[in-house]
Amino acid sequence: MELRSVEELMDLLYACRGTRDFAVRARPPVDLHDHALRTAALLRRGRPADKELQVAGLVQPVGGLLWPGDPAGRADQAADAVRTLFGERVSGLVRRCPRRDAPADDDLLTLRQATEEGRTAGFDAGVLEDWRTVLELLAARNSRLKAVD
Repeated sequence: MELRSVEELMDLLYACRGTRDFAVRARPPVDLHDHALRTAALLRRGRPADKELQVAGLVQPVGGLLWPGDPAGRADQAADAVRTLFGERVSGLVRRCPRRDAPADDDLLTLRQATEEGRTAGFDAGVLEDWRTVLELLAARNSRLKAVD
């Protein structure tokens, strides 16, 4: 599945509400929607200028809806779904996040840390609508970059 608009992505992220992640048996399940918001909020606090990294943290859970199986498979699904909308960097971060054998740069390590911390962090991360402008700006920028290519 390929997401063609921010609205489609928002619909998927809203659909994650109440969906629990049972993929990793050693950890308690988390609500995918809440986890996405907390992960993105943590990335916004730690790297406020890096919108692509923040969006990568926000969109990871769509793979849980598209491919509820193993984490690597659903990461591939999520990465493929957001590539056209947000570009290669966001897609690559989403794809590599659960793969511990992938070479990890600073961005990937930061994303993994926020993903883990987002599972247990107990703070109000806001609402999904708070992210609409960032998503639209990043999608528009990626669209312009493809037009130049």
